[in-house]
Amino acid sequence: MDNKAKSVDQATLDLIAKACTDCASTVFERAENMKPCPIGSEGSCCKGCSMGPCRMPIPKNKVETPEEHKKRRGVCGATIETITARNFARMVAAGTAAHSDHGRGVAELLLAVSKGEASGYEIKDEQKLLALALEWGVEIGNRSNNEIAKDVAILALNEFGKVEGELLFLKRAPIKRQEIWHREGVAPRAIDREVVEMMHRTHTGVDQDYENIFKQVARTALADGWGGSMIASELQDILFGTPTPVMSQINLGVLKKDEVNIIVHGHEPMVSEMVVAAAMDPEMLALAASVGAKGINLAGMCCTANEILMRHGLPIAGNFLQQEMAIVTGAVEAMVVDLQCIMESLPDVASCYHTKIITTSPKAMIKGAVHLEFDEHHALESAKKIVRLAIENFPNRRPNVMIPNFKSDLVAGFSHETINYLLGGMFRASYRPLNDNIIGGRIRGVAGVVGCNSARETHNAAHVAMVKELIKNDVLVISTGCSAMATAEAGLLVPEAAAKYAGAGLASVCEAVGIPPVLHMGACIDNSRILIAATMMVKDGGLGDDLADLPVAGAAPEWMSEKAIAIGEYFVASGVFTVFGVGWPTTGSKEVTDYLFNKVEAQLGGKWAYEPDPIKAAHLMIDHIDAKRKALGIDKARERVLYDMAKRRELE
Repeated sequence: MDNKAKSVDQATLDLIAKACTDCASTVFERAENMKPCPIGSEGSCCKGCSMGPCRMPIPKNKVETPEEHKKRRGVCGATIETITARNFARMVAAGTAAHSDHGRGVAELLLAVSKGEASGYEIKDEQKLLALALEWGVEIGNRSNNEIAKDVAILALNEFGKVEGELLFLKRAPIKRQEIWHREGVAPRAIDREVVEMMHRTHTGVDQDYENIFKQVARTALADGWGGSMIASELQDILFGTPTPVMSQINLGVLKKDEVNIIVHGHEPMVSEMVVAAAMDPEMLALAASVGAKGINLAGMCCTANEILMRHGLPIAGNFLQQEMAIVTGAVEAMVVDLQCIMESLPDVASCYHTKIITTSPKAMIKGAVHLEFDEHHALESAKKIVRLAIENFPNRRPNVMIPNFKSDLVAGFSHETINYLLGGMFRASYRPLNDNIIGGRIRGVAGVVGCNSARETHNAAHVAMVKELIKNDVLVISTGCSAMATAEAGLLVPEAAAKYAGAGLASVCEAVGIPPVLHMGACIDNSRILIAATMMVKDGGLGDDLADLPVAGAAPEWMSEKAIAIGEYFVASGVFTVFGVGWPTTGSKEVTDYLFNKVEAQLGGKWAYEPDPIKAAHLMIDHIDAKRKALGIDKARERVLYDMAKRRELE
C-alpha cells in the first residue's frame, strides 16, 4: 500500500517512512499485513461455548432463501439473529464497563480527597460540587467542602451497585425522554447490574430473542452515557476544574529536541494531573538541567491528552494511530500510560529507540514496559518517580531523532457550562441564542462527530472530510476524543476556520461569538457533556420537547473500540440518529441490521446508520437534520416584519 493512503497527516506519513528505515513495526504495517476476518467483522461467528466456534456467513453473491435461512443455526440451535445480537451486546457491555470503571475510579478518588487521604489533589470547582450536591439532595448548610464531597462521592459510588431505584442522572433528561425509557423498560438501575445482566443474557442458552436482547443493550449503554461517563466527567471537573477555552497546539511537532519529552497517554487524568505538577516542580527542573536538558516538555496522547489540554493548555502530540509515531521520532524519553487504547506494541517499537514505556495501573500491564504503580494516596511522590526516570533517560537518546515540523493551533475546552456562558453571558447564560440561530436558519443544526481512528481507513481522512462537509452546510460540529484531534490537526479548531470552511450562516454566528465552527468538548468520556448540552437545548425551548425532536445527529466515522459502540448506542437510546463508518458488526443478519437501522426508531426515537463514505454520511446527517427542521416547522425562512404602532395595537 502506498504510504500516502495511510494518513492525511504529513507528520504521520514522514514518521511511517522513518519507522521503515529504523525497522520499527507499526500499526500501519500490521494492518496492511493482517486482513480482518470477514466472518467476525459481520457478527456471524459465535464462540460462546466449546461446541463452536460456529461460523455462519452468507456465501458471497448468494441470495439466501427462507428455507436456507432457517437452517443457518449454531450447534445449540442459535439463529444468526441471536448470534449477531449477542456479539453486539457484548461490545456494548465491554464499552460500558470501560467507561464506568473509569468513573468509579474518579469517585473513589473524590472520596479519598474528602477524607484527606489523597495529598496533592484538591477540590478545584467548588460551585460544581455545590450544584451537584443540591441536585442529589446532599445537605450543604454550614458544612465544609470535604464533608459535602464525601456524601457526593458515596452517592456516586452507590450508583454502581445500588439495590433499588434508578440512576440519579436520568432525571437530567427531558421529561418526555424519561417517559420513553420507562415505557420501553430500558431505564438503567445500577451500572454494574446492567453490565452483569447483559453478560448473563448473552451466555449460552439464555436470552434468545434479539429484540429483547436489544432492550438490555439500550439499558446497558444508557448506564454508560447517563451513568458512568457522566459521573466521571462531573467529578473530574470538581477535582481538576471545569474546562474553559484555552489555546494550544497539536501534532508531533510539539516535541522539543533540547528538552526532556514526556508523553502521557490513556484516558484517566488522575495520573496525568500529578505528572503535570511534578514536571513543574523546581527539583525536577533542576534535575533536567543537570543532564543537559533545557526543560521538561509534557505532551498528551489520546484522551489523557484532551484532559490536560482542556485544564492546563498543554499540547497534544497526537491521537490513537500516532502513539507509535511519537516514539519513532526518537525524541521521547518516556511514554506514561494508564488505561484504554494503549497498543501492546509500544515496548517493541521503543526497543528501536531509547524511550521508556511506563505503565501505572495494576489493571493494565504490558510485557517489556517498566511498571511504576501510581498511588493516589501519595500522588506527587509517585509522579516524581515517573518524571525522574524520564529525565535520567535523556542522555540515552540515539542519533536517529527526527521531529516533524508540523503542528497546528487549536482552541479547546468547550464544556457545556462554557457554551452556556459564551452564548448568553454571565448574567443571562442560556442556550437560547443557539436555539434562536437554529430556528432562524443561520445554523442548520448540530452534529456530534466523535470516536476513534482505525488503521482500516486512511488516518484522520474521514473525520476531516465529514466535518468539513457539515460545517460547509451550516451545521455546528461538537467533537470529542480522537475525532477532535483529527480536525484540530487539519486547522478546524480555531475561530479563523469559520470564514474559510463554514457556510455563511454558521460563519456569521462563529464570528459574532468568537468561536470555531468545531467545538472541542473533551475526551471520549465527555460525550456525556453532549447529552447535557442537547438536553439544555430542549429545556430552553423552541426545538421540541425531547432529544429526538432536535435537529441534531451523531457520527463516529473512524470508530475502532467497543467503547465507541457503547457511546453510539446510548445516543441512539437517547433519541439521536447516529452514523458509523469503517464497518458494521451486524451485517451477518439482515433482520437485526434492519431493526437497528429502522425499527428501533419507533421505540426509542433514535436509530443507527452505516455509511463508510464520509461525504455521503454527512449528507445522511444533513437530511435527518432537515427532516427534523421540517417537523418543527422551521424549515422555511421567515420574513422579518417591522411592526408600527397601529399593527401593535391590532395584536392587543
